[in-house]
Amino acid sequence: MSRRGIIHMDLDAFYASVEQLRRPELRGRPVIVGGADTGERRTQVRRGVVSAASYEARVFGVHSAMPLATALRLCPEAVLVPVDFRAYRDASSSVFAVAREYTPLIEPLSLDEAFLDVTASERRFGAPEVIAATIRDRVFTECRLHASFGVATGKTVAKIASDLRKPRGFVVVPPGGEAAFLAPLPLRALPGLGPATERALGGLGVRTLGEVAALPLETLQLRVGRSHGLSIWERARGVDESAVTVPGRPRSVSREETFSVDIAAREVLATRIAELGADVAARLRDGGWTARTVTLKLRYTDFETISRQHSLASPTQSDTTVRDAAQALFDNAWTGAPVRLLGVGVSSLDEFAQLDIFSQPKDGTLDSALDKLRERFGRRAIRRGAGAGLRDLDWRGDDLRSLSADEDD
Repeated sequence: MSRRGIIHMDLDAFYASVEQLRRPELRGRPVIVGGADTGERRTQVRRGVVSAASYEARVFGVHSAMPLATALRLCPEAVLVPVDFRAYRDASSSVFAVAREYTPLIEPLSLDEAFLDVTASERRFGAPEVIAATIRDRVFTECRLHASFGVATGKTVAKIASDLRKPRGFVVVPPGGEAAFLAPLPLRALPGLGPATERALGGLGVRTLGEVAALPLETLQLRVGRSHGLSIWERARGVDESAVTVPGRPRSVSREETFSVDIAAREVLATRIAELGADVAARLRDGGWTARTVTLKLRYTDFETISRQHSLASPTQSDTTVRDAAQALFDNAWTGAPVRLLGVGVSSLDEFAQLDIFSQPKDGTLDSALDKLRERFGRRAIRRGAGAGLRDLDWRGDDLRSLSADEDD
């Protein structure tokens, strides 16, 4: 049996890099993604956390999941920009399109990270490290983004390798060299080995993965459990036969927005619902799915959160159907109090081919035309109805889809 060729691709400081790509004046400057700069000298404490930080900001100790107020104290000269998941999805799609030219076996972990199985691609494109280098160069040339790559025979070693020399890392672990590569690394380098396991192993005087691999399996299992112990023991030795799994149809698709300023204006909230619904429906069309259930999520200033859902008479992928159902749920649930967060989602997904001719949406042609216009001019450039005339508010969006965005490089 031939050795597998597994690549772990991880885009460097992805959100911040996309912002620096879109706005050349930000290049070389510390950038924090996760809020909105009002132009004031930041005397007010902003809610929320850092979604991403450029490497220029990380020098000051800024990292993802840090409270924004803390990040701005550490790096007061940082440029604060709002999260824009539409832009990040577009950039991610461009990168993944390059990768798909070399293998269909891609397991996305987030918008900026994926495993690629290129075992069957070697005859056409060369050795796994050659394929990884080609993808790296094309991603930079065509997408203007940097990524780190790890190449190995299994997923665990490939991921550890890509993390080892970020940014712009490129680490190849040759077949047979997995255990030696892992041996000097600290325990926390192993994915899935958390603080509790680290403490348990510390009681045995174990500090490196090589020392874990040298333990009798029974000793390790007595400390951390039978199943977890076996997993750690094997992976610390470089043994990982888990497959690269191509995702199927998600169980749900949703979009949420957390506003930087609480909103109580009904017309503005209606516009936001329409935009969220259009984005969700567009994702249904992109995936070739329809949905039977529409869900609304609503959070008030005091963090009271409610969720309502409605089952449709027939499956849909229409902007207006999703919008109207979500709006009706909102009208029945809203107390009139200021809103902190809005979310629109759909579930009970089916393949579009299952939609019969009598239940196909009448405005499907218009939706498709709008998709093409948005693809060319931007997701927020083309809107339906009255919402087109309303001024955009400052906002921060959180995408909680089944394949969520996650930046932690």
